[in-house]
Amino acid sequence: MRPSAGNLLGVPDSPADVSPRDLVVAIDGPSGSGKSTVARRVAAALGLRYLDTGAMYRAVTWWALERDVDLADTERVAQLARELPLEQGLDPAAPTLAVAGTDIAAAIRTSRISAAVSAVATNLGVRAELVSRQQAVARVGGVVIEGRDITTVVAPDAPVRVLLTADEQVRLSRRALEVHGSADAAAVDATRDQVVRRDADDSTVASFHEAADGVDVVDSSMLSLDETVDAILKLVEARSGVRA
Repeated sequence: MRPSAGNLLGVPDSPADVSPRDLVVAIDGPSGSGKSTVARRVAAALGLRYLDTGAMYRAVTWWALERDVDLADTERVAQLARELPLEQGLDPAAPTLAVAGTDIAAAIRTSRISAAVSAVATNLGVRAELVSRQQAVARVGGVVIEGRDITTVVAPDAPVRVLLTADEQVRLSRRALEVHGSADAAAVDATRDQVVRRDADDSTVASFHEAADGVDVVDSSMLSLDETVDAILKLVEARSGVRA
């Protein structure tokens, strides 16, 4: 039996009257669930901005490693996060990321950063700083925000809150295809650490496996990208009245 694209139980008959410019769509989910791609597509369809919070943690990681800072030095890394001169473009069609004028959009996706980012993402001082920056974006509205703790900490009052998930094997295959261009056994094994270990590490400081009260679940295990995007757009309309 094909799984449901979303849990609409409890969605009000009359959705909240939300202006698109004020709308916040909060999306949480584990590694490899497709959050970034889906969120960008949803933002583009709705004419909203797009914030990839994971990129912010990767930017801090890059900044620290460039300065030969030991990531185990939590106080120093947290201070770097507070000082981080981050420039993040929120256009879903062409999101940008720079630190002190240096384009790091490609650099933060390297295996060097992927292997180290959990040490930064689990640093409570870093999280406090970056969550504050993320909440500032949410307060302005007109944005799709994806990452960890978005539905519960960053934007708990967002009219649309979604947990995007998928079966672990599906997530491993997707990430292997993204990183290695193949989803064969060797590629999946090479990707396993990034997905499984990072989720285990991050779960010590963030909740993204279980939906909090009022959060809708979209299981994309057996859904295509287009079907997943459509499921979330339907949730947006049901929850806020905003149509793509």
